[in-house]
Formats: sequence, structure tokens, C-alpha cells
Amino acid sequence: MQTPPVDSPPAPPQPRAAVRLALASAVCSALLLTLVAAEWGPLIRLDDGIASTTHRWAVGHPGVTHAMRVLTDWVWDTWTMRLLCAVAVLWLWWRRGVRWTAVWLGTTCLVGSLLQQVLKAVVDRPRPVWPDPVDSAHYAAFPSGHAMTATFVCGLLVWLLHHCGAARGLRRTALALAVVSVAGVGVTRVWLGVHWATDVLGGWLLGTLLVALAVLVHRRRHP
Repeated sequence: MQTPPVDSPPAPPQPRAAVRLALASAVCSALLLTLVAAEWGPLIRLDDGIASTTHRWAVGHPGVTHAMRVLTDWVWDTWTMRLLCAVAVLWLWWRRGVRWTAVWLGTTCLVGSLLQQVLKAVVDRPRPVWPDPVDSAHYAAFPSGHAMTATFVCGLLVWLLHHCGAARGLRRTALALAVVSVAGVGVTRVWLGVHWATDVLGGWLLGTLLVALAVLVHRRRHP
């Protein structure tokens, strides 16, 4: 008597959303980087118009400008985000069986920080210059380190909460805080006149690309 063939177990679902997100953000990042490096006229004029308007508002509303400085220097600062990432790494490390995820998170954040510094040095875009500045910043402008760091740190932590099966309320709260932080830090950098709008957009796109690639790496290791 012939035994019926045994079907092989179904393959795990492919991370199509992460693949599509990675492709889309990679294409958009490359296009924006090219236009910024080539100093494309319409893009430069758009940046100039936005920067001039927001700087006029910043000078005319010192109270709002002070609040923006507190947010960008303390709440959404790059080192604040890195500290948040370090706390998550330590928590994951001490959880049994997730040390690889801790290393993955720490490595991804380190790669993101190095990538933004390399791009700043390569593009070497000057920051906005004002006769009456309301804030100051160092190094080159593109991409915005604040925007990029907030994007990949918040994105990775929100994904980890979902991956670890956190309660729905916690996930929604974390997602709302992440959206406010990523959008808010971009607004503060342009308002304070230390970045062009496309610097912030570049930081958002590159941070999103890093999150998508990191998720693909994690799913390949732990499908």
C-alpha cells in the first residue's frame, strides 16, 4: 500500500511590506541626495522660501522659539534618542533568549549614527546663515542628524513592541509618541534655522530605510 505524500510545511510569509518600504525609501533617498548634491534650482528655491518664512516666524515669536530649543536640545536631541536606544538594548540583553535582538538593535543604531556622519562629510552642504540667528549648529547640513536618529530609533522601538507582543494600548501609545517625536523634531530644526527642509526630509527617508533594512535582517535571522 502506497503511503500518500506528506506536504512540506508552509514557508513563513515573506516580509513584503518591509521590502516595499525599503525599496521606496531607497529610491526617494537616492533621488533627493542627487538633487541636493547637484544643487537643483527648484529645490534650492523651495528650501530658501521655507527657511525665510520660518526664520521670520522664529524671530517674531521668541517664546515659541525658546520652547523649540528646549525640545530639540533635550527631549528630541540625538543623544537623548541614543540613550533611549541604550536602555532598550540593556533591557533586551537581560531578557532570556533575546540577546541577539539586543545586539541587533545596538548595531543598527550605531550604523545609523555612522551613516549620517559619512553622508554629512560627503555631501558637505552648508547650513542656513542668518544675520540674526536664533540658534546654532555644527557640521554639515544634509541629512539632519536629529531627524534621522529620531526616525530610526523610534521606528525600531515601535517595531520591537509589536514583535514582542506588547499590549495594544502600549503599542498605540508608543506609535503616537513616535509620530509626534519624528515630526516634531523636524519642525524644530527648520524653525530654528539650522537646517533646510530637505535636510529633514532626507533624515526621515534615510531613517525609514534603515528601519526597513534592519527589520528584514531580523526576520531573516528569526523568521
